[in-house]
Parts: sequence; C-alpha cells; structure tokens
Amino acid sequence: MKTALFVIDDDLARADELCLLLRFLEETRVDQADSSNWTAHTENNPDLRCIFLGRYGAGPDQPPLAALHAIRAAAPRVALILIEDAGQPCHLPALVEAGCTARLSRPFRYSQLSQALAKVQQPASRDNRPVQTVRNAELFRSLIGISPAIAQIRELIQRVAPSESTVMILGESGTGKEVVARNIHYYSHRSQGPFVPVNCGAIPENLLESELFGHEKGSFTGAISTRRGRFELARGGTLFLDQIGDMPLNMQVKLLRVLQERTFERVGSDRSLETNVRIITATHRNLEALIATGDFREDLYYRLNVFPIEMPTLRDRVEDLPLLVAELIERTAHDQEVRVTLSPAALRCLEHYPWPGNVRELANLMERLAILKPDGQADLDDLPAKFRAHYPAELAAADAAAALPALNEATATAGLTGTNGSLPLPPEGLDLRQYLVDLETSLIQSALEDANGVVAHAATLLKMRRTTLVEKMRKYSIRRDDE
Repeated sequence: MKTALFVIDDDLARADELCLLLRFLEETRVDQADSSNWTAHTENNPDLRCIFLGRYGAGPDQPPLAALHAIRAAAPRVALILIEDAGQPCHLPALVEAGCTARLSRPFRYSQLSQALAKVQQPASRDNRPVQTVRNAELFRSLIGISPAIAQIRELIQRVAPSESTVMILGESGTGKEVVARNIHYYSHRSQGPFVPVNCGAIPENLLESELFGHEKGSFTGAISTRRGRFELARGGTLFLDQIGDMPLNMQVKLLRVLQERTFERVGSDRSLETNVRIITATHRNLEALIATGDFREDLYYRLNVFPIEMPTLRDRVEDLPLLVAELIERTAHDQEVRVTLSPAALRCLEHYPWPGNVRELANLMERLAILKPDGQADLDDLPAKFRAHYPAELAAADAAAALPALNEATATAGLTGTNGSLPLPPEGLDLRQYLVDLETSLIQSALEDANGVVAHAATLLKMRRTTLVEKMRKYSIRRDDE
C-alpha cells in the first residue's frame, strides 16, 4: 500500500518526531523525505491524502512559495499542512492561495494534530465509492490512552466498522459508549450517511414507538402532521439505540420484528417501509440479569448482541489519566480560552480516586477547576473533599514533607526552627496536615497585617495571585480587619 500521509522537511529530527506522532494516532502509511527527493512519493499515488511541509532548502523564506506551488502542482487534490518554525513570518494570504489547509507549530500537541487531521478528506476510491474521512478530533476524546484496554477497543472498532454487523456496547455510564458508536459509524461504509442517536430511557413509553417509526397525521391526539421516525431519518446510515436495557417490553417485540423483517410501519399507517440502517446499541445494565427477571427478551438480546464491545472503566485504565487530563486542558483552553494545570500532587491524588462517573466525571472536574483557577495551577487543596478522601495519608505526608524546605526560610525568622535548621517534632507527634493548615493560616494573617489589610499587597508578599489568596482566605475563614 502506498503512502497516505507524507512529511517533507529538511529538519530530519522534526520530521521523525512528527511521523512518530502520526503513527501514535494509528496512521500506519506515513513516510518522509527532504526537499531533494520528495517527488517520487507524490507521483502516481492515488492514496496520498495529506502532505506536511516543513523546512525546504536554505532560502530565507521557509518554505519558499515556489516550493508550495510546485508541491500543489504535483499533488493538486491533496491537503497541505504547513509546519512552521518558531518566529517564522506568516504570509497567510499567500499560504491560502497556495492551498495550505492548516498550520502546525512545534512542540506538536495531540489535540493540535488531531484538529489538523480532522480537516483532511480522503479521496474517493477507484470504484468511486466514498472512503472514510480522517477521524474528527471530537470523536476520540474518550479513546485517548496507551493502556492495553483502550488499545483493544480501538482494534475492535477497526475490525467491526467495515461490516454491517449489529454491535452492542456495554459499560458503565461515562465510559464513552456513544463515542465508540460514532467511531464505528465514522469508519464504516455508511459514514456519508446520518448518525442518529436515540436515548431509549429518556423517551416516555407512549411516545417511543412514534419516535422510532414515525406517525401519520391524525393517528393520535396531538399528531397534527405526518412525522418521520428515527428509522427513516437514519436511512443509509447508523441508528444508535442508547440505554436499550430501559426499552419497554412491548417496544422490544416491535423492534425484534423490524430486525427480523427489515420493514416497519408508521403509527396509524398500514403501508410497510423498508429499513436501511445499521443498528448499534448500548447499555450500562446487565441484560442477562434482566432476561432472568423477565424484563428483557432473550430473542432480542441475541439479535442485538452479535458483536459485543465492553468499555473499560477509567479506574481500570488509570495509566491513561495524565493523557486524558492533558487533552481536557487543551479542550478548555480552546473552548473557554483559559488554561488550568494540575500540580503533581493533585494528579497523584486523582490517580487514587475510583471514578464512578468515569471520563465524564473527569471532564466535569476539569471544567470546575478551570472556573476556580483560571490560568492557574490547581493544587491538592483545590480538589473537592471526595477526591482528597481517597488520597493515601502517607502520600499526602510525603507531599507535605516536600513542601517543608520552602517553608523553612519563611518560619526561621519566627523562631520556629530547631537547632539544626529543621522543624522540631513534638515527642507525641503531630497532625501534619492540620499543622500545615495552621501554618499557612498564620502566614496569610501576618501578610495581611503587614499589608494593612490590602489583599493585593498581601498576595504580592506571599508571591501568589490575588484570586488564589482570596480563595484561601474564604477556605480558612480569614477576614480582614476592616470587614
């Protein structure tokens, strides 16, 4: 198979780094060349869909516009992404005229590269059948990771997507079941068709039939016009039935009939319509247990459970947590124009939390921290109590001990240090966490006194942001003298 993604760059180290990242994104047909030998990769290559252009030659204008036009002439239908040097002048109108699709700057980031690839479209295949497009950056947010569990999910998606098999996605809430469903659709031959999701548990029982199959005008009270159902809206694409375990029994019978006969009727109509959809279902419930209690039909279960995919929980792939946090930080920076970071102690604390809400809960936490600490660093104390409650005491003590050298200088003038320069420890021991809280409270109060109650001046003395100091004052119930 020929090259699909091609890097032209005289900076060989940068080209190697970019190719490695592209392969990490599961792009297997990646190659590279410099400005002297790139033409062989573009000639007679119908599979080529994107060229990454970096440093080209030794001229001051890098890359020269002449090179851009030459590459565009050799590959007129291929997307072109420019790799910029730091401080390189940007000639945007000329780049657009030359057909530049996007620009990348070093250091490369996962989210930046994914968004650039999302703009790239694959050419049609030789039989003129549309070929899948490059994955959208939104689709893989819950599939980020290096753990074996998430790697297996990616492999299952790649294997089942080209088929027409019915897929059932199992797993706890918040694990990304709909993300997987959208990726299966995105990689399938139906990718040019619609993806229609239906939450079977959120629609009232008396309206679910109309929602799925549609209704004719006047078929029931309130049916003032004819309405197409989700089966019709998803024609030629994928119908995603989420929370299938919550579907009422009477609707399970009707769904089974549709799956068997590939036809259905709108409510109030006697005319049969053919279905042309791929069915993907998802549930967080144990369907086999529901079958045992008579709440789910066994025959429907075996119709739907052709290719099961079981989503791993976040606690089962905790090694992916740093990558997920990094991606969510980039998302927040892009969507809200604020960038919050986590201290090492805060990140270690999150790795010990059981995550009952999985990736969705992590996303909610990062959004909360972005509000509390805009353009700042969230520390251990900034995490809600339920997260800190799972942090082992010995690790919390180690974090506190690591902070002690920074406090020694601040406490030395107050006569709090021992004879050897270390902090004295009472014979009976002490509550280290409470001791540090008391010490921090005392230092904040001292700074406020020295600043005559002006919070901004006190924050300067403590070398922290004013908003951070206000949060700590509220946390420790510290009031200024003029309040």
